[in-house]
Amino acid sequence: WEFNGSFYQPSAFLMMGIPGLEALHPWISIPFCALYLTALLGNCVILFIIRKTQSLHEPMYYFLSMLAVTDLGLALCTLPTTLGLFWFNVRRIGFDACLTQMYFIHILSFIESSVLLAMAFDRFIAISHPLRHPSILTKTTVLKIGLAIVLRGMVSLLPIPFLLKRLTYCGKTELSHSFCFHPDIMNLACADIKVNVFYGMIILLSTVGMDFIFIVLSYILIIRTVVSLTTKEECLKALNTCVSHICAVLVFFIPMIGLSMIHRFGKNIPPLVNTLVAYTYLIIPPALNPVIYSIKSTHIREALLRALRRKRG
Repeated sequence: WEFNGSFYQPSAFLMMGIPGLEALHPWISIPFCALYLTALLGNCVILFIIRKTQSLHEPMYYFLSMLAVTDLGLALCTLPTTLGLFWFNVRRIGFDACLTQMYFIHILSFIESSVLLAMAFDRFIAISHPLRHPSILTKTTVLKIGLAIVLRGMVSLLPIPFLLKRLTYCGKTELSHSFCFHPDIMNLACADIKVNVFYGMIILLSTVGMDFIFIVLSYILIIRTVVSLTTKEECLKALNTCVSHICAVLVFFIPMIGLSMIHRFGKNIPPLVNTLVAYTYLIIPPALNPVIYSIKSTHIREALLRALRRKRG
């Protein structure tokens, strides 16, 4: 412990795996390894295919590239501590290292939310104003949107580590997960955490909350446009271009909302439920998104098959 008058700060936190199943951690690590491998390989393949295929140099696939980079970052943020705990029972993480991991996990989560909103906007423009789509979402505009998304995440979350460093911690230093999460660290403090709670709620609602609302509004407008199309074939074709994105939105937002609610209101929820929702939120989307887009996107699938044929030839 570091001591400065009445100020206490732990030198490290202790991470936790899956409660009650500690003896099975080496076996549990097998599906986790499979998910991490799928996330790393799948997103790298998506990025490679988009980079090498000229016909995929369009706004929709630029945003998909941003999503793949974000998913890679999320997987790499949690991989060392999660597998380190499951394989070698390494539970200790330094205080500053924990705050750094937490900062990047939250930034990448906020970026993913914003990228999903940008993809919804792209689908709305493509379906509602197909002729104006190339002139509205130019390469420069897409780049500006990408930079704005990153800056928004970095700036809005910058105070969080400093708000946690000012707190006094006492007694318990055991985290609920094998990674560092803001509400988890905050709840270990024995000081007044009202500022942290208030700021966390405001940032969450004004970023991820607003993103979700605008995504829903985008799809209401898309459905209105699709309903006005003359033939059933046109309706189905328009909606089919949104299926992958809708799946990605559900896979990301449902566990994220669940985890936020558990940390704030679920005091009596079993620790196992909390842990499973947290892993679902941080590991499942990076692993599933490339699979979803590879299966549902005809262009990605065809480009992937062409690349495989070239390799065999």
